Amino acid sequence: MSFKCIWVVITKFYQHILALAFAVKEINEDSQILPNITLGLHIYDSYHNSRMTYRTTLDLLFKSQEFIPNYKCDSQKNLMAIIGGLGSDTSSYMAESVNVYKIPQVVWVGDERETLYAGVIQLLLHFGWTWIGVFTLDTNKGERFFQKLQSLLSQNGICIAFSQNIPQLVNLENISELLQRNSIICNKLIDQNANAFLVYGESFTILWLRIVVFLCELEDKECTSYKKVWILMDPIDFILTAFQRGFDLQMFHGALFFTVHSREVQGFKEFLQVIKPSTHKNGFFQEVWEQLFDCSFSNEDLSEKTCSGEENLGDLPAPLFEMQMTGQSYNIYNAVYAITHSLHEANTRIQENENNQCLCKFQSRVSFNNSAGERVFFKNKRESQGGFDIVNMITFPNRSFQRVKVGELKSNAPEGKELIIERNTILWHPGFNQVLPLSRCNDHCFPGYWRKGDEEKKFCCYDCVQCLEGKISNKMGRDTPIVKANNRSLTYTLLVSLLLCFLSSLFFLSHPGKVTCLLRQSMFGITFSIAISSVLAKTITVVVAFMATKPGSQMRKWVGKRLAFSIVLSCSLLQVCICILWLATSPPFPELDMHSESQEMILQCNEGATFFIYCVLGYMGILAIASFIVAFLARKLPDSFNEAKFITFSMLAFCSVWISFFPAYLSTKGKAMVAVEVFSILSSSAALLGCIFLPKCYIIVFRPQLNHREQLIKRA
Repeated sequence: MSFKCIWVVITKFYQHILALAFAVKEINEDSQILPNITLGLHIYDSYHNSRMTYRTTLDLLFKSQEFIPNYKCDSQKNLMAIIGGLGSDTSSYMAESVNVYKIPQVVWVGDERETLYAGVIQLLLHFGWTWIGVFTLDTNKGERFFQKLQSLLSQNGICIAFSQNIPQLVNLENISELLQRNSIICNKLIDQNANAFLVYGESFTILWLRIVVFLCELEDKECTSYKKVWILMDPIDFILTAFQRGFDLQMFHGALFFTVHSREVQGFKEFLQVIKPSTHKNGFFQEVWEQLFDCSFSNEDLSEKTCSGEENLGDLPAPLFEMQMTGQSYNIYNAVYAITHSLHEANTRIQENENNQCLCKFQSRVSFNNSAGERVFFKNKRESQGGFDIVNMITFPNRSFQRVKVGELKSNAPEGKELIIERNTILWHPGFNQVLPLSRCNDHCFPGYWRKGDEEKKFCCYDCVQCLEGKISNKMGRDTPIVKANNRSLTYTLLVSLLLCFLSSLFFLSHPGKVTCLLRQSMFGITFSIAISSVLAKTITVVVAFMATKPGSQMRKWVGKRLAFSIVLSCSLLQVCICILWLATSPPFPELDMHSESQEMILQCNEGATFFIYCVLGYMGILAIASFIVAFLARKLPDSFNEAKFITFSMLAFCSVWISFFPAYLSTKGKAMVAVEVFSILSSSAALLGCIFLPKCYIIVFRPQLNHREQLIKRA
C-alpha cells in the first residue's frame, strides 16, 4: 500500500493574509500617510519546506514574466520591504537571500526564548506543578529547547515525568511505526500524577495530538488525557483542517498557552464579515472558501453541495477560522504599519532634500499608535517591543472555543517578576471540579515526617518517613512558613474545642431539664479550658522552639509533641476536677422562678453552689491571662516562627469579653442572665477563632506571595 502526499489548506492561517490586506487597505485610504503613493502586496507560501522557501523568495525578488535570477525589468513594482514568515526558521531562510540585496525584513515574531523560558518556570512554580510531561518537536530546534528547559527545571526543583518527540509531519507511509509510537504515548497519558503537560512545537502539533487521542480511543485505552492541563508554547495555535471538521478540541479545555501579545483592532471583524469570493476574485481564495464551508463552486461533483458565495465566516468554528484577530495576525498588521511609517519618514526626508538613507535607519526609530490604542516601537537593534499573553482556552460542544486572557509575560520586567497571572479567572477542565490541579510525583509529607529519597527515582519522588522521637522536620509539605508554624495536633484540638464552645451555647438555649442543667456549665467550662490550654500550649511551644535553637540550650529535650500534649492535658484536667467536684457536691437542677416576673413563672436552672461557677470562670481567667502574658512577651520573636501576635490579640479580646460579663451577669435576673452568658460564649469563641485563624487564612488564600519565609522575615 502506498500513500500520496495530500496538500490541504490550513484555512485558519488565511486570517494572516486578510490582516495584511486589511492593513494595506487602511493605509491606502488614509490621506495623512504616504499621500499620492499606493501600497501593493505580494503573498508567497513557504509550503512548510526550506527548499520551497528559498525558491519563492527568489520569485518575489526577480519574477515578473519569467524567472531570471539577478534580473528584474518591471520598474512599476518596487519591492521596499519584506515581512518574514510565522516561524523563525522560515524568516532565517528568507534572510539569507534578501540580505544580499539590502532589502529590510520585518521579523515581528522575534526570538524571546529567554523570556519564555523564565515564564514557563515561573508558571509551574506558581501552581506547584513539579512533575510534568514534556512534548517537543522532533527537530534540532526542539532538541535545543528541551536541553535548555531540562537544565532550568532541575535548578528549580521540577522533574520531567516523561518526554516525547513530536514528528514535524505525519508520515503515513510507515503506519506501523506511527501506531507503535502512539501506543507508547497512550500509556504515558494515563499517568495520574503528571497532570501538567508542556508542549513545544508548531500549530500542526495540535493536529498530531488530536490524532493521538483519537487513536487511543480506538485502542480502548483508559486514556485520561481529557483531564490534563496543557501548557502550550508560542507559536502554537488551535487549528483543524477541513478534513477534521468533525473533531472537537475538548481535550484542551482549560489549557494555558503563551501567545504573542495582541489587542483587538477596530474594524477588522467588520472587514471579515463582508469578505466574499465575489470581492476576492482569485483561485486560491475560492479553494480556501470551499474547504471552509465544505462546498464546491463547480458542478462536477454532484455529491458536494454548491457554494453560494454568501456564506458567513462568523458561522465557522474557531479551529477552522477565527474572527478575533490572533497574535500572529496582530504582528503582521503592526509590521505593515511599521514599514509604512518608515517609508513615510524616508519619503518626507527625500522631499526635504536630505540624503537618501537606508530604510532600516528610519525603521529603527519608528514609533506610532495603532488603531488598537497601543504604542508600537522598536527597541535597540531594530527589535520590536515584545512580550506574551497567557491565555486560558475555553472549549464549547459546537467545536469552537474562546480565548480568555489571564496573564502576561513581560520581557522588560525585572528578573523573577516577568509573570503576571490572575489564577482566580482561570477555568480548569471540568474533570478537576474547578479545584487547582495537582501535578507532582508524591503528596506532600505531613508535619512530623521527612522526605526520604530513592536512588532509583527522580529527586521529585520520595517516601514520607516518620521523624525519630525528639526530632522535628523543618521542611514540611503543603512547604509554607504559615502552615509550618502551626502544630497540626494542637491546631486540630483548638478548632474542635472551639466548635464545641459554639455548640455549648445550645445547652443554654434549650429547654431546662435535669440533663441540660447538669451539663451546660460543666460543658462550657471544660471546652473553653481546652481551647485556652491549646492556645497557651501553642505559645509556649513557640518560645521553647526558639530557645532550643540557641547553641548549648537545654531546651531541646522539650521540643516535640509531648510538651504541648502535657500542657493541654494538665490544664484541662484541673478544670475537669473542679466540674466533677461541683457535680458531686452541689449539682445544678431545674426549678421554677416565681419571683423575677410578676404573673409569670420561669423555668430555669439553679446552678447549685455559685462558688463553683466563680471557680470555673476564675480558672478560665487565669489560663487566659497566662496565655496573654506569654504571648505578649513572645510577640517580637521572628515572624516566620511566631503567631504570638495573633494570640495576644485573641486573648485581649477574650479577656475583655469576660471582664465585661461579670457586671452584666450580676445585674440581671431570670432569662436575661442566660442571654448575657450566651452572648459572652459566642463572642469570645468568635474572638479566638477570628484573631488566630483569619489572618493566616487570608494570606494563604488571597496573598500566597507573602507566604514565604523571606517575606515574613522582611515584615518582622
